[in-house]
Amino acid sequence: MKTKLFFLGLALCLLNCQKKESTPNSASRSNDIVIGKVDSLYSEILEEPRNILIHLPESARNSIYTPTSYPVVYLLDGYGHFHSVTGMIRQLSTINGNTKVPEMIVVGIPNTNRGRDLTPTQVDIDFFTGDSLPCASGGGDKFLDFVEKELIPHVEENYPTAPYRTFIGHSLGGLSVLDALKTRPDVFNNYIAIDPSLSWDQGNYLKSLDSVLTHSQYKDKNLYVGVANTIGNNMNYESVQKDTARASFHIRSIINFVNSMENKEDNGLNVASKYYEDDTHGSAPLITTYDALRFIFPWYDMNFLDDFYDPDMKKPADELITLIKDHYKKVSAHLGYEVLPSERFVNELGYSFMNDKVDYSHALMELNVQNYPNSSNVYDSMGDCYLVEKVSVRALEYFNKGAELDNPFSKDKAEMLREKLGKN
Repeated sequence: MKTKLFFLGLALCLLNCQKKESTPNSASRSNDIVIGKVDSLYSEILEEPRNILIHLPESARNSIYTPTSYPVVYLLDGYGHFHSVTGMIRQLSTINGNTKVPEMIVVGIPNTNRGRDLTPTQVDIDFFTGDSLPCASGGGDKFLDFVEKELIPHVEENYPTAPYRTFIGHSLGGLSVLDALKTRPDVFNNYIAIDPSLSWDQGNYLKSLDSVLTHSQYKDKNLYVGVANTIGNNMNYESVQKDTARASFHIRSIINFVNSMENKEDNGLNVASKYYEDDTHGSAPLITTYDALRFIFPWYDMNFLDDFYDPDMKKPADELITLIKDHYKKVSAHLGYEVLPSERFVNELGYSFMNDKVDYSHALMELNVQNYPNSSNVYDSMGDCYLVEKVSVRALEYFNKGAELDNPFSKDKAEMLREKLGKN
């Protein structure tokens, strides 16, 4: 009975023909914690309006920081995964001093007709049950056209995006991600397929996918595949690969794909996968996305910062600045465009050193002044640093610069400092 119930749940998840995802309550109050907004566009390709969910990093929403551009995550099954993915990226990029991944814009793509949009070929019969499928299928190519030719241009026109994109999908969404890798490998830099429905079309699509990935080149592209535990009873990861029952075809298809990818080292694709023994098809997205992000961005973490926080270790401030500059040169090389140390990051790092190692703070605030000379905030922060150093005259100079750029905090500080120094 347990196995039957499992496969009933799996079939419902894989072949969900629900026309639309339920929309969260959009009522807004001043005390709400807001993680994003609903945007919309009309798709000429799909001949229907489409809602999208937009999450901007905190630094993009904070007006004190100089505008910058951000990599973008495009996320299928938008309403289902938007909260977890935006929270995860925020945690890994800014919270507790983390620099594991860059701050990123997240674009959630809700469903209107999931079965139609996320399947690459038309199928009329459910492979697992033998029954007719009650929903349309095979519209995957048109949907990916919409993503490439309408959605991405809309997002790039209206939000501070950088030309570095990640595509994430689960189940049929994972199938769509792999179809995008196959048919339009230049659209995204990273592809995350979470327990993808590679049993689709009785495995025939898997054969065509395998053939294309064998002969195409994917230099500098990343693919991460998460494999959930959908084995059922009386088998394990090794034994299920020898099974021939229809019930295990879903996981066998994914394992066959993963094994095949391990033998395609000459196609340039950077591939990783993991079997999540303790996670079902439904629970795998959270942990898979976390592991995938860590796999994609191993070069982003600034783990050298710990040495400078060590109270027993004293390194020169210019060494810290050199390491930060060198790190962002490496980041720029990986992302394919110039990336400066973000004003927010350097500003917060500078304040974290201000009481104990003010020479580090001074060097960091100076770096921000160099990189963001039109920001009032960098002058205000530099003034604060000079106050800690007890160089009041220099502090006043920087508060005056901040005030000239309409920083209200700098205006107040300059006025109080002038009174203290007896200046008019």
